Amino acid sequence: MSVGFIGLGIMGKPMALNLLRAGHSLAVYNRTREKCRPLEEAGAEVKDTPAEVAMVSEVVIVIVTDTPDVESVLFGPDGVSEGLSPGKVLIDMSTISPDRTVEFAHRLQEIGVEMLDAPVSGGERGAKEGSLTIMVGGNEAVYNSCLPILQVMGKNVTHVGRNGDGQRVKLVNQVICGLNILAVVEGMRLARESGLDTKIVHQVVSTGAAGSWMLSNLGRAILSEDYSPGFKIALQSKDLRLAIESMHALEMDAPGTELTHSLFKRASESGLGELGTQGLLRLFEDEEGQ
Repeated sequence: MSVGFIGLGIMGKPMALNLLRAGHSLAVYNRTREKCRPLEEAGAEVKDTPAEVAMVSEVVIVIVTDTPDVESVLFGPDGVSEGLSPGKVLIDMSTISPDRTVEFAHRLQEIGVEMLDAPVSGGERGAKEGSLTIMVGGNEAVYNSCLPILQVMGKNVTHVGRNGDGQRVKLVNQVICGLNILAVVEGMRLARESGLDTKIVHQVVSTGAAGSWMLSNLGRAILSEDYSPGFKIALQSKDLRLAIESMHALEMDAPGTELTHSLFKRASESGLGELGTQGLLRLFEDEEGQ
């Protein structure tokens, strides 16, 4: 199948490479053209605009940073919509506003194009291994037709409902992840400040009721002072902002999410935004002068 891929960042590049390895014809675009080089060397065709990608693709995948970026890629000058035709499918794998996702889907339906919102969880490692969790909103028949493509990139691919519901499930995921990351950071700080052997603490609590993916993986990264990004602080801050907006629209209190967002936002504004989310620990080290 001819696939277009737009957005070749930490997540997008390995996802696109997996599609090439699976035998799909691939056209790619990235705002910074240099990031297309590994895909071009692997056999992808590099295009100059999102519209050109859409013209040669049956399915177009987009994974960019935030809602305005998706809107620009889809509907801006030389955007994807200019190269789409009836019967094609747009899959947005970014994490953006659920309400704007519904709006974008309606706009594409007006030109005969179906949209799936299919945000992902699993970080860079999951993207490289093709083991992402993918939560998909949109028409079920369209989902079924695109499932072979999605299964190249993810092991846990689930149709969760209508357009926008993929994004809503992702925000649930991000709330739980964000609060869990804060718990890992604060717990590991407590262990260190108490004079404990942090490696032993990590080993013990990882096997008990406190065990989690975040503790096992990010806790291990903290122990080795590895703050490289599997998922960036700046992106976690953005996702928690989106979650808070959705929760407030539902007239929900969000005390844990608001606290956690305030810390990730502060870390990002302090110049730590490009670190992995475990780098939230650095916010406290910097502010405490450690």
